[in-house]
Amino acid sequence: QVQPVESGGGSVQAGGSLRLSCKYTSWRACMGWFRQAPGKEREGVATVFTAGGNTYYAASAKGRFTISEDKAENMVFLQMNSLKPEDTAMYYCAAGVSTDGSCSPNESSWVRRWGQGTQVTVSS
Repeated sequence: QVQPVESGGGSVQAGGSLRLSCKYTSWRACMGWFRQAPGKEREGVATVFTAGGNTYYAASAKGRFTISEDKAENMVFLQMNSLKPEDTAMYYCAAGVSTDGSCSPNESSWVRRWGQGTQVTVSS
């Protein structure tokens, strides 16, 4: 199984929390979460450079979302707090390479594998 596999999506009311999980089969330098809402382009949410543990967040995620990893289990997590209706989207786990020791959520050229996605719906 080469693709990352996401889990943990669901429906929640505004202000609530969800934790997304991503299982991947082999070590990748960069792991991250992107999302795509209906009618909108896919956008980055949070990423982690697994070799150094550096984390990066999109402006929309800062202060509310936390990306973390469990290297022993080859898993990456996204803890989402204070969810808003505008967070409603399909969330995708991404795995890829790093050419400069960082992994930006602002672009996806580093992504080599995408997961199938997990739906997050936030109601007002």
